[in-house]
Amino acid sequence: VAVGAVLYTPKVSVIWEIIQEFFEEKGCPMDVVFFATYELQVEALLQGQIDIAWNSPLAWLEAQHRSGERCRAIAMRDTDRDRVSHLVVKKDGGIGSILDLRGRTIATGAKDSPQATLIPLAFLQRHGLEPGRDFQVKRFDVLVGKHGDHVGGELEAFRCLERGEADASAMLDLNWERWTQDGTIDPARYRTLATTDRFDHCVFTVRQEFPQDLERRWLEVLFSMSYDNPRHREMMDLEGLKQWLPARTTGFGLLKEAVTRLGFFQE
Repeated sequence: VAVGAVLYTPKVSVIWEIIQEFFEEKGCPMDVVFFATYELQVEALLQGQIDIAWNSPLAWLEAQHRSGERCRAIAMRDTDRDRVSHLVVKKDGGIGSILDLRGRTIATGAKDSPQATLIPLAFLQRHGLEPGRDFQVKRFDVLVGKHGDHVGGELEAFRCLERGEADASAMLDLNWERWTQDGTIDPARYRTLATTDRFDHCVFTVRQEFPQDLERRWLEVLFSMSYDNPRHREMMDLEGLKQWLPARTTGFGLLKEAVTRLGFFQE
């Protein structure tokens, strides 16, 4: 089985080395193919050059969009479920509600970041605020093609708020939690102004014609990985999960609405 993953940081190779080693031990060998961007990975999946793609939520939508919805989602992390994004402001910035963002500047991540650009901007549209008309967007296009997985643009967006060059910045809830805990963000000075509805994140994707018996065997091995195993724990801590779970697609509605509202796939 050939599995694709986007190399958005060097740790990705360590993660997949551990996973690949375990699959070999279980008699379910696989090849791991690394890609520079999700667009290249989606193309490889649809062309049959790989069997399974570890896709971002945007890459899942792109695969469905380009294949005429002939792909299946088969697995995800426990932490991929029920995520939200926050709009963060300075506590003394004079912004008390979403409507106070009218006429202001909002810092976002890369143009293809679901969590730090697409979903937050669509969220503001839902509240009657149109990007470019009712507020200005200062976007940080760091490593476009990696769909915000590296969080570089997201962090730059916060730094922009910190410097006083924006009135709010968008970020994933997990990053807000991490950065307020590690000292990147001082929670005494910043707060979350608004929070989006819940959405899901990454998902393993296969083409519709991928053999069911191979899929069942591959998932059986994946789901048998345990956080209690020190070697697996190393991988899971790097990849940000405690357990692999069956995939669901009910959590992609918010992003689908966002790419439609913003005309993302029409660009």
